[in-house]
Amino acid sequence: MTARIGVVTFPGSLDDRDTQRAIRLAGAEPVALWHKDKDLKQVDAVVLPGGFSYGDYLRAGAISRFSPVMETVIEQAKAGLPVLGICNGFQILTEAHLLPGGMLGNDHLHFICRDQKLRVENAETSWTSDYTAGQEIHIPLKNMDGRYVADAYTLDKLEAEGRVAFRYLVRGEAADGYGNPNGSLRDIAGITNEAGNVVGLMPHPEHAVEPLIGTGRTDGLPFFTSILKKLVNA
Repeated sequence: MTARIGVVTFPGSLDDRDTQRAIRLAGAEPVALWHKDKDLKQVDAVVLPGGFSYGDYLRAGAISRFSPVMETVIEQAKAGLPVLGICNGFQILTEAHLLPGGMLGNDHLHFICRDQKLRVENAETSWTSDYTAGQEIHIPLKNMDGRYVADAYTLDKLEAEGRVAFRYLVRGEAADGYGNPNGSLRDIAGITNEAGNVVGLMPHPEHAVEPLIGTGRTDGLPFFTSILKKLVNA
């Protein structure tokens, strides 16, 4: 049976179709989910895609967190459903308290759009098992409110428990994709929950799944092949 991965569309979602395409390229079946529906259509995993849900008018992800679909996503994520939040989806996951910390405006106060170098820190989550720890990858990044923040206790806890999933590579020149692009504390680009089934990151792996688009590489595809293998072997 083909694994079914749901992609939620909120008002202002921009990358839901791109994410569906990435899922299809990985060999799974993408299932469109609407933010007003509580029914997840019996999917095996869920992706909250990037964009500007509700225009970020209150705070990035703060309104979407209360969409009817999130009630079910939160309940099932706590029960083990794999959930990936990309950019705005990461913001929603922090607002929903499925991941700790929060997202603030970029420290330079400008929208940023560029290819970004990352280091994989945790290759044992449901969404990262096709990577290796320490692997350096190149993923597109685009955000206005991408600065990850948390108190010192939370940051230390994430570090101690190996829950920093991705970190911005700060060596080298920004023109080559290096550097912390938004002021995120400890160069954190993505994190995971304790169980490893919920992952959030700011860069956009769905834009790096074919050699003719994005970075011209396929460094983002392992996100989607990782979850496929996880579901097939479950």
